[in-house]
Amino acid sequence: MTSAPQTLRWGHQALEVEIGVDEDGTPRLTRIGLPGGVRPERRNWPPLPLVEVTAAGHGRVWSGGRLIDTSLGGRLRHRAHRVSRDGDWHELRVELHDPETGLVAEVTYRSPDGVPVLRAEVDLRNEGETTLHLESVSSLVVGCLADGPQAVDDADLLWAENDWIAECRWQRRPMRVTSPVLADRVVHDNGKGMFARTGRGVWSSCGQLPMGGLTDRRLGRTWVWQIEHNGGGWHWECGERDTLAYLALSGPTDTHHGWRHPLEAGARFTTVPVALAFSEDGGPDEAFAALTRYRRAARRPHTDHERLPVIFNDYMNCLMGDPTTDKLLPLVDAAAEAGAEYFVIDAGWYDGENGGWWDSVGAWEPAASRFPGERGIHEVLDRIRERGMVPGLWLEPEVIGVRSPMAKSLPDEAFFRRDGVRVTETGRHHLDLRHPAARAHLDRVVDRLVGEWGVGYLKLDHNIDPGSGTSAHPGETPGAGLLGHNRAHLDWLDGVLDRYPHLVMENCSSGGMRWDHALLSRLQLQSTSDQQNLQLYAPIAASAPTAVTPEQGAVWAYPQPADSLDEVAFTLANALLGRIHLSGPLPDLHPEARALVHEAVATYKSIRADLVHAVPSWPLGLPAWDDPWIALALHTPDTTYLTVWRRPGTQPTVALPLPRLRGRAHRVEVLHPAVSQADVTWNPDTADLTLTLPTAPSAVLLRIASTATTV
Repeated sequence: MTSAPQTLRWGHQALEVEIGVDEDGTPRLTRIGLPGGVRPERRNWPPLPLVEVTAAGHGRVWSGGRLIDTSLGGRLRHRAHRVSRDGDWHELRVELHDPETGLVAEVTYRSPDGVPVLRAEVDLRNEGETTLHLESVSSLVVGCLADGPQAVDDADLLWAENDWIAECRWQRRPMRVTSPVLADRVVHDNGKGMFARTGRGVWSSCGQLPMGGLTDRRLGRTWVWQIEHNGGGWHWECGERDTLAYLALSGPTDTHHGWRHPLEAGARFTTVPVALAFSEDGGPDEAFAALTRYRRAARRPHTDHERLPVIFNDYMNCLMGDPTTDKLLPLVDAAAEAGAEYFVIDAGWYDGENGGWWDSVGAWEPAASRFPGERGIHEVLDRIRERGMVPGLWLEPEVIGVRSPMAKSLPDEAFFRRDGVRVTETGRHHLDLRHPAARAHLDRVVDRLVGEWGVGYLKLDHNIDPGSGTSAHPGETPGAGLLGHNRAHLDWLDGVLDRYPHLVMENCSSGGMRWDHALLSRLQLQSTSDQQNLQLYAPIAASAPTAVTPEQGAVWAYPQPADSLDEVAFTLANALLGRIHLSGPLPDLHPEARALVHEAVATYKSIRADLVHAVPSWPLGLPAWDDPWIALALHTPDTTYLTVWRRPGTQPTVALPLPRLRGRAHRVEVLHPAVSQADVTWNPDTADLTLTLPTAPSAVLLRIASTATTV
């Protein structure tokens, strides 16, 4: 049965999506862009369907390692679609059907009003009579990112390497490196290559962020995407298909993660959500700005996102996991005097063996040897409250040490297992939060710490990767078990915040090893790194807003007694356009350094109300790990905040282009450090700011405000 081709158009003032439906009912995403853009002719519609699916017995029509060109995906036909509105969110649901197997795929596209970002996920239903053994399901397929060979020639791929203490290192290379022009004397010009990035294990961002991008270096047209999954079971690929650039985003697959899912008759399966941001001509900066607005619209509301309280944490370059009452009380007083509003006792508060806690952790009881006296740890918690701060504790909820009593009291089924054997990694077992005993244990811990002790902040860490996952149930692949645990983990976090809506929770995983929007749509802060070198932290801090909203990016500021005043100002500057994680031995600082800390905290409090609405840009480009000059700007409609770092090995003067501010008169002032040797010149005609910093390392925070704005 055939019908006339049709085009479905949907969107809002910042984004228009077009889906072309061919005579045989095959739907394809033909355009994503601004409303009123050039619509492709039907003969130029991209060849890829809305959904790509493989299952046992249903592979690809063009063999290879790519997610696309699947036989099931190619058979899916348009059956219905509907448009709706949910508050600020626009929604389009497209229902597809494969008459051969009875598989139904409902593709859901959502977008917040006025934001050029498309969110997508796919819900599969088996309306057939036999089980479909799924091996891969795309969350989003777009075949029209770059239209034509010239556009592919001009395209650069973006991705972010993400190692422990070397997080968020964005890379860029021409797309033609991995999608070369093929010879003109071949029967088929559809290659098998692509550029791909894959996450594995429990850490969603170990190795690389679950993000990527494509930008036209000539026109500035840019796409940036993220996979919103809290485990390492994700994959994206970008390549050339019939002279067009395609993108496929996915959760776990059989090829990459050993994931398979039996979709029985009448059963459903939903993919992990993904998001795609778009900029017509503003380059990566505008695409990341759009993604920032989307992340704010898509996360769970919380007062912390508006208040941005200053946090002192006793760990980094300070107590380093060795807290005691005697060591903490002077820090509590010094943190309060500096202006901190939360005080977090980090790792080690439960360690009664002075270093043996790693493989005995899990009961989460305070160590009497660390907190002697009748009141124990409550002496410190009460002191924190007496000094006007909210107490916090470090917690690593998903692990149980092999020597912990919980390793024996909890059933085997509450842990990750493979081949019937409980998984052990670096002296720890990993809880499977699908099991009620595992979840009940963690709920009891949180209810005691928060509900009984009055702790208002939990730093949730995660320091092991137990591998491919868990095969806890008969016939379950480890990849499927891991996906099940990941979703149970999110559900557990939702339950905690439902019970304690004012609790602040930080997402940490050996620094930034689990840095993803699935967690950040729920948790209030993201630990950006465990980096202990203040100079090496600068590129991490500057790049953090690519992956997290500024108000959620926790950055360590840890002045040391031996630091020069320039170095103290540098480490404080690292955190001033994010969330201050103040640390270091504050009582031991000399008076000038302590005064600089107090000044920086006061400065932060004076600007933080602007940070919650600001969007980022990078005047010198996304920072490279060894760049001598680094710059991060946050923009509101009337004010730009600009942090600039100078590291050794470069000339003392730099020019910073700020095209957003062209043609307007502005007042430029140095906010931090208040006493600075910085020399600043602003040219409104060229929108260039020339800055001289005589010493290295050094850093400054500038405010550039419209002269019509009172500052």
